[in-house]
Amino acid sequence: MATAEVNWRENILSKLQERNRFQTDCFQDLIAQHNKIFDAVNALKHENLQLSIQNEKLRLDGDRAGGGDSRLHEKIQCLEQKLLTQQEELTELHRRKGENSQQIIDLNAKLQEKEKLIVMKDISLAENAAKITSLQAEITLFDRNNKELKLLNEALRDEHQALHLAFTCLEDKLRKLQDENRQLVERLMNYKTKDADRMNEENENFLKKRFAKMQKEIEEACRDTRGVSPEDLQEGYGPSCQSTIPTKACVKFDAHDGEVNAVKWSPLDRLVATGGADRKVKLWEISKGTCESKGMLVGSNAGVMAVDFDSTGTLILGASNDYASRVWTVADQRLRHTLTGHSGKVMAAKFLGEASKVVTGSHDRTLKIWDLRSRACIETKFAGSSCNDLAIVDSSGSTIISGHFDKSIRFWDTRSESSANNILFNGKVTSLDLTRDGKYLICCVRDDTLKLLDLRMNHVVNSFSSDGFKVGCDWARVTFSPDGQYLAVGSADGSVYIWGVSSSKVEGVLKEHSSHGLFSRSAVTATGWHPYGTMLASVDRSKKAVIWSDI
Repeated sequence: MATAEVNWRENILSKLQERNRFQTDCFQDLIAQHNKIFDAVNALKHENLQLSIQNEKLRLDGDRAGGGDSRLHEKIQCLEQKLLTQQEELTELHRRKGENSQQIIDLNAKLQEKEKLIVMKDISLAENAAKITSLQAEITLFDRNNKELKLLNEALRDEHQALHLAFTCLEDKLRKLQDENRQLVERLMNYKTKDADRMNEENENFLKKRFAKMQKEIEEACRDTRGVSPEDLQEGYGPSCQSTIPTKACVKFDAHDGEVNAVKWSPLDRLVATGGADRKVKLWEISKGTCESKGMLVGSNAGVMAVDFDSTGTLILGASNDYASRVWTVADQRLRHTLTGHSGKVMAAKFLGEASKVVTGSHDRTLKIWDLRSRACIETKFAGSSCNDLAIVDSSGSTIISGHFDKSIRFWDTRSESSANNILFNGKVTSLDLTRDGKYLICCVRDDTLKLLDLRMNHVVNSFSSDGFKVGCDWARVTFSPDGQYLAVGSADGSVYIWGVSSSKVEGVLKEHSSHGLFSRSAVTATGWHPYGTMLASVDRSKKAVIWSDI
């Protein structure tokens, strides 16, 4: 280590000495000449001084001698001439000395510039050397990456070949599976045909039993006519609408991933729609004590609070908590319309007479009427209170009834802006339903009662309640049976209560929803009667749906 430090110092010293020699050799002649001139100037100064002294002495001696002789005078003139010559030579030497000094200054300035240029070149050289080193490192890195990419490319090529072989094999399997599937479909069609034949036979037997039961009930009604008025017997309902009280659960299934808020039967077949807090509307086909999923309608961004079919069963309407309502087609289950414009949760939505118009009720205290052809709101009615449910009185959709948070129901004529009449109850109105003839309206109220209104007289004609019946939520849905003889509504304890309209008595209490366990009872939120009165659907807040029947 000491030897390296000494060598380093000697190396620097030798380089400095060499640099000194290099930079001083070019000025040696100039310096020597300058020294000679400087010595000559000093000698001439001294000689000039001596001559001046001699000249003064001679002048003094001449003055003493009274003029002196001519030889001395000539000598003095000669010396003066020589003195002038030397003074001129001294002036020339001074001039040359100044020129040499200026030249030395210029050369020193050039030397400093050259040194600065050398320093800049050294710095640039160091930077270029560092850059070269960095570039060499990058080249090395790129070479390594290139090799890795080549290896990866080869691996991917091998993997692609393997995947291609696997794809070929899977394609062959797919063809085989398609052939097998085609055969299975054919077998399934054969089974469906046989099943349809059995179903037709079962329906025939069911209609025979129903007709016999209806004949028996007609005979009993003839003996006791207190339950039906003559007017009702004249207008009445056809045999296909005769309703019976369900006694047992024939189908039970999990309809949604969360709370189930709404249920509605299709007017044409055994298709039931449910809407839940999982933002979906689901379709289920009920047949022979079984349940089969027929599709899922998506598009809502919040829980679905109400569902409704149009009169033809081709469209389904859903009201959602995301301030919008949506219309889907049942056949292809595609979203056709999204109705946005409310500033609060949409709690109710119904088709308004024809399938091209919809009315919605919201927490923003308004009712909106929509035209599906123009996809726009054509009228807004300001109710002054949150709307929980709607009912359409006639097929033309000219009269709308709305139930509200402020304990009242309001009657609206679509041809006027304000409500025609209000009826006040003792609690919030959770739901409304009409008989098929539009004469009677049932209202579910949060004071745990059901109010029956005769719309011809526009006042309450009956009230239904029971000791165990409690309304479970602000959107608990009540429903009439198709013949208007029974009422069905869910209770907070998980039971479904059925009242007879004419008897004002509880005809049945269905407890399948509350049979999961002592502490797992869940409120029944909605009920829906099949259009032919053969089955009753109910849903609860613990994702369950139950289909009830009497056979």
